[in-house]
Amino acid sequence: MALRAAVFDVGETLVDETRMWELAADAVAIPRFTVMGVLGGLAARGEHRSRVWEILAVDPPASTWHADDLYADALPCLSRLRALGLRVGAVGNTPAEAEDLLWEHVDFVGSSARWGVEKPAAEFFERIVEEAGVEPSEIVYVGDRVDNDVRPALAAGMAAVHVRRGPWGHLHEPPARAVRIHTLDELPDALASLS
Repeated sequence: MALRAAVFDVGETLVDETRMWELAADAVAIPRFTVMGVLGGLAARGEHRSRVWEILAVDPPASTWHADDLYADALPCLSRLRALGLRVGAVGNTPAEAEDLLWEHVDFVGSSARWGVEKPAAEFFERIVEEAGVEPSEIVYVGDRVDNDVRPALAAGMAAVHVRRGPWGHLHEPPARAVRIHTLDELPDALASLS
């Protein structure tokens, strides 16, 4: 079947989280390098990133993304895919307010906070199918994490693209059935191999 929808993870796929983590480190008065190092360790161990605050023994600070945190290739890619006639979504393990950042650039948004379910749960990907309004085999899910994005998308019957950026994107190796790219500029051409 031909692809009819492209759905993107948000953090480290569309949004560069560097500034958010730096500001969070500053807010709890812990050196930025320490926070980044603990995050890298969690990524390598396959643990949830929220454990960073538990390990550092501080309460998690409030954090958010801004439009200038979007990767330079994010909006052009979304625009190109929409121009190709694909239904485009942005859905990730994010707070509900993160949806506002992308709403004007996609056909639908979602968040684990609003949906009440997190990736990699099968229910999260079932909700993507519902929001996309097409069959799972007509959807490609694009993300930086193999454990949260690629494998569960494949298990849900979708195609999957692994973008190699961010800590998890560099540490994870995608299965052979997934397409790997290094930037979203590569995505439109990569999708041709999935159709």
